[in-house]
Amino acid sequence: MADLYTPLLSLIFFFFTFLNPTLSELCNPKDKNTLLQIKKAFNDPYVLTSWNPSTDCCHWYCVTCDRKTHRINSLTVVTGSLSGQIPPQVGDLPFLETLEFHKQANLTGPIQPAIAKLSKLKVLTLSWNNLTGSVPDFISNLKNLTFLDLSFNNLTGSIPSSLSKLENLLAIRLDRNKLTGSIPESFGDFPGNGPDIILSHNQLSGKIPDSNRLEGDGSVIFGSNKTTQIVDLSRNLQEFDVSKVEFSKSLILIDLNHNKIFGSLPVGLTALDNLQGFNVSYNRLCGEIPVGGKLQSFDNTSYFHNRCLCGAPLASCK
Repeated sequence: MADLYTPLLSLIFFFFTFLNPTLSELCNPKDKNTLLQIKKAFNDPYVLTSWNPSTDCCHWYCVTCDRKTHRINSLTVVTGSLSGQIPPQVGDLPFLETLEFHKQANLTGPIQPAIAKLSKLKVLTLSWNNLTGSVPDFISNLKNLTFLDLSFNNLTGSIPSSLSKLENLLAIRLDRNKLTGSIPESFGDFPGNGPDIILSHNQLSGKIPDSNRLEGDGSVIFGSNKTTQIVDLSRNLQEFDVSKVEFSKSLILIDLNHNKIFGSLPVGLTALDNLQGFNVSYNRLCGEIPVGGKLQSFDNTSYFHNRCLCGAPLASCK
């Protein structure tokens, strides 16, 4: 008798799961509704065409779902064209770990405050857009953040000192904006080893903060005890004595070109065996370039247009 019911039960299961897709859908209904609101706020752009209410949102373009919870954990739009401001509904995706809007020329307005609600966020990339306003202080509330990229926008104002509270941060990019003021003193107080720091092409002025150390010694950003690999402060208005700086052996790139940095290059630079990129051109440096390590492997463009810097690969000192 049981054998007679088996085909019938299978048929019923087929009708309920395949002919009624909502019963087999993995996507969380709250997440789905939020995504549809985001799509509407962006005026139904072509890049979000796959966001169809009749389909499973875990299969939609630009988003991913967690394999176990089936909650939306990533919203990444790097193609197509979005217009308008970042809608507040992005803050209603509580399991989001990655939020990225990249190369969206018509994405304007300030950085959406609702992003502060995304407590699980690890990666925040809002780069190559036309965002305006300041770097918001609320970013420091995103305690799980490991990567922050706000580069290539039109952000203004100063860098909030509270960013140093991000103890898991591995890299911070604020380059290619219109930021002013000085580098926060708190940037010497990142918990752990400190992130890679890229602040180039802004209007950041003043000395590198000394955090109760010798004035202008640069140890807030550098320091022999740091494990930061990349420091790019190029094309700003930085002014400090580089001869007092201690450079960590972990550094693979140092770019300080187009500033007002003075003094002589310290011999300690010859101990950086992992150095792959180095540029101190267009500053006010003097003295002989130390011989050794990787320093002579870079051509003269890494050193030229200084006040009185000399020695290989530049002309010999007189």
